[in-house]
Amino acid sequence: MRVIESGRHRVGGWLLQGESGRARQGPHTHPPEPEKRHRWWKVMCLTGVDYFSTLGYQPGIAALAAGVLSPLATVVLVLVTLLGALPVYRRVARESPHGEGSIAMLERLLPFWRGKVFVLVLLGFAATDFLITMTLSAADATAHVVENPLVPSVLDGHNLGITLFLLALLGAVFLAGFGEAIRIAVVLVAVYLGLNAVVIVDGLRRVATEPQVVADWTRLLAMQYPNPLLAAGVALVVFPKLALGLSGFETGVSVMPLIKGRPDDTEHRPSGRIAGARKLLTTAALIMSAFLVTSSMVVTLLVPAPALAPGGSANGRALAYLAHADLGPAFGTVYDLRRS
Repeated sequence: MRVIESGRHRVGGWLLQGESGRARQGPHTHPPEPEKRHRWWKVMCLTGVDYFSTLGYQPGIAALAAGVLSPLATVVLVLVTLLGALPVYRRVARESPHGEGSIAMLERLLPFWRGKVFVLVLLGFAATDFLITMTLSAADATAHVVENPLVPSVLDGHNLGITLFLLALLGAVFLAGFGEAIRIAVVLVAVYLGLNAVVIVDGLRRVATEPQVVADWTRLLAMQYPNPLLAAGVALVVFPKLALGLSGFETGVSVMPLIKGRPDDTEHRPSGRIAGARKLLTTAALIMSAFLVTSSMVVTLLVPAPALAPGGSANGRALAYLAHADLGPAFGTVYDLRRS
């Protein structure tokens, strides 16, 4: 019984960690310890676990949705991101420096009951988007593991179990605390973006040294879309199917309280924190835009269309397909592991 009671106390203390100071404030209590904050680029890596992870499957989804128009549709996505979402969320960062986000701003602008209902609906959409992105990323990581030729065949048919395990592992990292999660995220994001850069640069090298690849693509593009206006219209229509990672902007604003500001920051005027959040949003958008355009180009030009189709060897793992085919199974396996 003592062991059980001791375990309950430890679990309760862990659940209430950081809350005791706020719960028992009074004239004779010590002020709560300030939250530990981090440099903006470290917090960017935390949001990048959600935002950058879509690189693993978005080029393949874009190629399936838009076909030969995939690079053009991706350019549309990048323009919407840089010219639309980024300026809006830079403003949101200024107006909600404590992590309230765009939804709280809308609540202040709308009448009471209509505002509350509207916010609840938006919260439902935001939560659904976040869950879909997490599940897609975990399922894509599972596909990378199972499709790897060096992985034992005993894992075949256990995709659901592996996906649930990866989601539980991600949840355990965040339960350990944001400080620990940020330290892990910095390493994972740096390695993951580095591996993607190697695959994409190698793909661009192939495109530059094999001019017939570009000639075949332009010929196919002219055959399917002889009218440039038709091509532009189709690129605009399929754009929503590509906008999977835009929830990363809302995540970037919601973690603003974790950003370390200037020494003269106050809770009412945290100008340093706001500047850091703006750097976070801008840097993440520029990095993601560069990776999206280049990855879409190499996938569309170098991966055979049948391989991208459902059931194909590149479905859901187009960059991993190129990593294995062009850089060898050893590098491809490292890419699969880091993707997971």
